[in-house]
Amino acid sequence: MDPLGAPSQFVDVDSLPGWSDAYEAKQLDCHQSPVEKAQVDVRSPFPYRKDINEKIILWKGDVALLNCTAIVNTSNETLTDKNPVSESIFMHAGPDLKDELQKLKGCRTGEAKLTKGFNLAARFIIHTVGPKYKSRYRTAAESSLYSCYRNVLQLAKEQAMCSVGFCVINTLKRCYPLEDATHIALRTVRRFLEVHGETLEKVVFAVSELEEATYQKLLPLYFPRSLEEEIQSLPYLPADIGNAEGEPVVPERQIRITEKPGVPDDASDEEGLEADLSFIGSHAFARMEGDVDKQRRLILQGQLSEAALQKQHQRNYNRWLCQARAEDLSDIASLKALYQTGVDNCGRTVMVVVGRNIPVTLIDMEKALLYFIHVMDHIAVKEYVLVYFHTLTNDYNQLDSNFLKKLYDVVDAKYKRNLKALYFVHPTFRSKVSAWFFTTFTVSGLKDKLHYVESLQQLFTAIPPEQIDLPPFVLEYDARENGPYYSSYPPSPDL
Repeated sequence: MDPLGAPSQFVDVDSLPGWSDAYEAKQLDCHQSPVEKAQVDVRSPFPYRKDINEKIILWKGDVALLNCTAIVNTSNETLTDKNPVSESIFMHAGPDLKDELQKLKGCRTGEAKLTKGFNLAARFIIHTVGPKYKSRYRTAAESSLYSCYRNVLQLAKEQAMCSVGFCVINTLKRCYPLEDATHIALRTVRRFLEVHGETLEKVVFAVSELEEATYQKLLPLYFPRSLEEEIQSLPYLPADIGNAEGEPVVPERQIRITEKPGVPDDASDEEGLEADLSFIGSHAFARMEGDVDKQRRLILQGQLSEAALQKQHQRNYNRWLCQARAEDLSDIASLKALYQTGVDNCGRTVMVVVGRNIPVTLIDMEKALLYFIHVMDHIAVKEYVLVYFHTLTNDYNQLDSNFLKKLYDVVDAKYKRNLKALYFVHPTFRSKVSAWFFTTFTVSGLKDKLHYVESLQQLFTAIPPEQIDLPPFVLEYDARENGPYYSSYPPSPDL
């Protein structure tokens, strides 16, 4: 307790600036123009909500010092973990906290348990146990961390709490990647507030200096503070945004149930196969599907309907997508062969493929396909364009037509539907011939979207130069071949 007359070390949440405050001040300073009406048609799955943003506070400080209804303590299964957050909470709460924790008899990973706050300014402490992270068990870790945040919020709702102060639940000791964990934290809180927002007045994210930058970077994705920020953030949302509650969706856990249990296979007609898949329950694993084995047999017999074929393809794509999210693809990412840049003249997302950065003979091409799916899944939900730099590629960088055919066959229908243009930059005669055969006889749907681009000046008529990050060797080659008309354009420092 503070000595009589001494200023309190505790911080009242009502005195802290809200998430929207700094942004609104910035808008007034720079007189930003409102977003154009045409852009508002493209909405994020986490749309701008002023009422939700008013509940969010990002604060750099010790969660133990927050004067709110409850603060969150991250611990281990025996509730005896010694990490900076726990130690500060124990120090300020006093010895009575340890005595009460012994009565709880531990806490399982993902659960949340309640104690009094004792000498803290907060009335309650919600204790939760984050998962130990290993890349091979990433899916389980994601589900457990989601449960931590969801169970804390649920407990706060049940106890009619007005405000909750969250620490960063994933501790360094448990090895959870900070950015991945932050995505789960923010989207879970966002989804909860969308449904139960009336039960909570304030949610504070108490972060350290090390964690603050990541939260500042990712908060606009889930809590955009204007329509303009919503649109700007949309391309940076990850592929996995969970279900309606923010829970990670795992296709492998979906229950397969035959459409007509107890009926012989030959008694089921085609109408049963065409029936829409429906959900039983709200959890990601509780999904009803048709008899996959029977569908495969009918495919071989040429008897499966178009609708059932599409469902079969969607299941196959979901398996690839789930594997892409679980796999460590850092070696492929380091090649910088595929990346997102700005937008074209029509406001469509621009994705860049750098041919020379793909060492086809040295890398696992299946991992390359997984990386493409991992990066592109959330991009392809809206219109986009691809820019392929064929500049200075050689035999070691040539993508095999079989690989391209497999990629085209695996990807979801949205990839093909929303791809509006493929710019083939610096093509050679040989590559033009190969592309003609490929788009004529293998994937004819691409032919009308393919545009050969001989120079960067020609590319800039479709994509403004400030909207595309160019590898330095592409700039140098183009200046050498077509003249240094744009040699002053700054290359991307990361490429």
